[in-house]
Amino acid sequence: ASLLSYPVLEAGSEEEKAESARTSAFVGAIAIGDLIKSTLGPKGMDKVLLSSMPGRESSIQVTNDGATILRSIGVDNPVAKILVDLSKVQDDEVGDGTTSVTVLASELLREAEHLIAMKMHPQTIIRGWRLAAKTAVEVLTSVAEDHGCDEDQFKKDLMNIARTTLSSKILTQHKEHFSNLAVEAVLRLKGSGNLDAIHLIKKLGGNLIDSYLDEGFLLDKTIGVHQPKRIENARILIANTPMDTDKIKVFGSRVRVDSTAKVAQLEEAEKIKMKEKVEAILNHNINCFINRQLIYNYPEQLFADAGLIRFSGVSLGEACTIVLRGATQQILDEADRSLHDALCVLTQTVKETRIVYGGGCSEMLMANAVSELAAKTPGKEAIAIESFAKALRQLPTIISDNAGYDSADLISRLRAAHSRNEKTAGLDMRNASIGDMQAIGITESYQVKRQIVISAAEAAEMVLRVDNIIRATPRADEVKALPKL
Repeated sequence: ASLLSYPVLEAGSEEEKAESARTSAFVGAIAIGDLIKSTLGPKGMDKVLLSSMPGRESSIQVTNDGATILRSIGVDNPVAKILVDLSKVQDDEVGDGTTSVTVLASELLREAEHLIAMKMHPQTIIRGWRLAAKTAVEVLTSVAEDHGCDEDQFKKDLMNIARTTLSSKILTQHKEHFSNLAVEAVLRLKGSGNLDAIHLIKKLGGNLIDSYLDEGFLLDKTIGVHQPKRIENARILIANTPMDTDKIKVFGSRVRVDSTAKVAQLEEAEKIKMKEKVEAILNHNINCFINRQLIYNYPEQLFADAGLIRFSGVSLGEACTIVLRGATQQILDEADRSLHDALCVLTQTVKETRIVYGGGCSEMLMANAVSELAAKTPGKEAIAIESFAKALRQLPTIISDNAGYDSADLISRLRAAHSRNEKTAGLDMRNASIGDMQAIGITESYQVKRQIVISAAEAAEMVLRVDNIIRATPRADEVKALPKL
């Protein structure tokens, strides 16, 4: 009997081999790419994420942030999970480009599927991709511009990057206002990159344009009745102490009295204890008291509870607060995510001051350089290198498709512009034409763009190496938890 007829894996385990495993891998990756590619670019669409749990109210998110979408969906395909993790890493590393990196990895694997169908070995494809990725990053580095030494020009770069980042978000209608907020907040950090010093508060009501930035930390607290609304040179005490009455805290305990007079005596004793507590607090020579717990009527008569307090002149001088306003909680949440992405990209740019041009300009430059490499490379690797260039060109194609424009026409015009050595030519999404990205101000962070190419290439290479998918036997407790049909 053949050795293959003897089972090796535990009962209940599953195994997919060779072509079946690769097909499963490609299907999972392409499905994830197709799911989120419609959110790419300034004219990208949003997704509604609805999560419901038994006994709880359904929660709704409306977003076009790649990392948020992929984090919220449940996927069973192992390769799809790899791309979900890829977007999370991109989000953690540089804060933006989560959709781009996932779509590029997906397009690379779509190209790989065609090459595998042509009977090309995965290792040959990987060798070609490595050469292509190296060339793409070298070209990106060579065209990057650095204005870190010119303060005025660098601030313009930061404003352009903020506008470009926010142009694909919900804040695009007010991107000038929010770009100013983001750049001002990041410049206050003085290069530290410590985003903990930027506090975001979401207040329901008003319009997005009503959002503002204030120095120091704002605390979202209720101001006590008849208390001052403004205190200068505040001496602040922050506490977490009960300010109702010193009730007996033992569960189930009761106090028996034989007359209503005794109840009055108990209340008076509690009042005296609370007055002593307030006096002990006031003895610290403060004029502002912030308490985590609720302050009841009696102690409220005795001292000021702090409201929206501004911490000016604190040791962390770069601290500031951005207050976001919006009509619904979903708008506020998406505005928060959008502004956070912009802040992350700006802090990365302050550390790595080089910039590149967007609108498909950088992708086309890289794709053309990779195509030139393919023309000079002998052997089958040339086909794999050319497939990498095709995948890079797909990013501006998808951006154009999402805007409802004729992508075939626009991309061919963009290629022609670059062949005429117009190095800053890119897609002008406002006018459905080819424009000068330098003049329009479509600027992106070099660090973000570089990370997209490197991460997507590495993830696609890892998936392409797969020739076996083995699913372990479910544990007994997992089997019990499965719903019965």
